[in-house]
Amino acid sequence: METLANLESFVRSAEGGSFAEAARRLSLTPAAISRNVAMLERNLGVRLFHRSTRRLTLTEAGERFLHAIGTNLDALQVAIAGVAADNSEPHGILKVSMSPTFGMAYILPLLPGFMARYPRIRPEWHFENRQVDLVAEGYDAAIGGAVELSPGIVSRTLAPAHIIAVAAPSYMAGRATPAEPRDLAGLDGIAMRSLRTGRTRVWTLRDAHGQEQAAPLAETIIVNDPAAMRETAIMGLGITMLAVPDALPALDSGTLVRLLPDWYADAGGINLYYSTRILLPAKTRAFVDHVVSAFARERLTERFAGNGPTE
Repeated sequence: METLANLESFVRSAEGGSFAEAARRLSLTPAAISRNVAMLERNLGVRLFHRSTRRLTLTEAGERFLHAIGTNLDALQVAIAGVAADNSEPHGILKVSMSPTFGMAYILPLLPGFMARYPRIRPEWHFENRQVDLVAEGYDAAIGGAVELSPGIVSRTLAPAHIIAVAAPSYMAGRATPAEPRDLAGLDGIAMRSLRTGRTRVWTLRDAHGQEQAAPLAETIIVNDPAAMRETAIMGLGITMLAVPDALPALDSGTLVRLLPDWYADAGGINLYYSTRILLPAKTRAFVDHVVSAFARERLTERFAGNGPTE
């Protein structure tokens, strides 16, 4: 594939009748124009110009080649300029996948400010609890942990994904407060069945000293969505294990209380995924920067940590 510089040097030299005239029009040196044309001739295997000390004239092959290019070079330049201009202002459909509970609570509230700043971007946000293939399904970005990590996918950690034990004050009234994770087994449990594996999860909790202990829940109630776990716990029907971001609004309002405040499970990270670092579309870069800035401004990384304050 020939470079645009070589083709442009040839066409402008043919139009002006000299390398010097082409150099003036392209803001290059005559020597650079000559090198570009010589490279084009070498790559094509034909001589395009008859050269003399006074003037350039096209060979027969050069005339055919110039005719074949026609207006295509101008059209190509217009297309390149158009793409460059478009890329200067973020625009287009922004397709993002995120979990419903987390997305509704922390990402959707960013939408008004994002749209005010980037009016040419059209958000298409999918709230879903499933594993997505970023490239095959045409997503610009995804937030969460359920992403096919195919080659080229960039993963940027926004905050830790820590799991804590919670219950409604009404449920704990009159009951002994558990002192360690194994004590949870004696209480009514609200568990979640994985859509992907069909199994319920038993978390292993750790404390600040590095001690670890399994936290088995009695499977009194089983659901398949974190929001349902939270709402069932708020009803006072048992204890459950929630990611800190999912529990935080209820902890702030007092409708849930944290049990075992020195213990948590590490489920990895809350990650922001996109497909490449190279020539990242302006719309995707705008979204990534907007989310990262919001997490820093709201100190969400610290607030989501199970070994830190959740007030």
